[in-house]
Amino acid sequence: MNVIPTPIAGAFVVETRTHADSRGAFTRVYCAQSLAELMGSRQIVQINHSRTTRAGAVRGMHFQRPPYAEMKLVRCIRGRVWDVVVDLRAGSATFLKWHAQELDMESARMLVIPEGCAHGFQALEPDSELIYLHTAFYTPLAEGGLRHDDPTLAIRWPLEPIELSSRDRSHPLLPDDFAGIQV
Repeated sequence: MNVIPTPIAGAFVVETRTHADSRGAFTRVYCAQSLAELMGSRQIVQINHSRTTRAGAVRGMHFQRPPYAEMKLVRCIRGRVWDVVVDLRAGSATFLKWHAQELDMESARMLVIPEGCAHGFQALEPDSELIYLHTAFYTPLAEGGLRHDDPTLAIRWPLEPIELSSRDRSHPLLPDDFAGIQV
């Protein structure tokens, strides 16, 4: 596994090799030994799977507040997505900046989203599927969200955003005095 930093402090792209032959292909999805430096004392405690049926659909931007903040490792296992991380950490050099990474099964890349950052994605192909590895359990009272179209963030989505959930449409815009999340 090759760990590549992104412009967002603490966010990484992890490249893995796919071994293919006449039978098909094999890709290592996660390896605690290879990612030990990145993971530190964190452990994967929950794995989620999502399927998004329509190209253009947006899910996110979601995060959990401390003390339930989580690191997420996100991998596309079918289709293609535009995966976005937004830094919400107070005092971070990349505060309120975003980074996007195209993920698909063929490239076998994974995006690592650190604690204190929001995550969302847009399906670029129908029936796109993601696997999320989480370092904290989902805690409804700690969840937060940002609007996909918040002018403060100015995220450039590759397709016209469609099919947002009512929850994602109802997230408030960031207030002018937003100071960030302490992690």
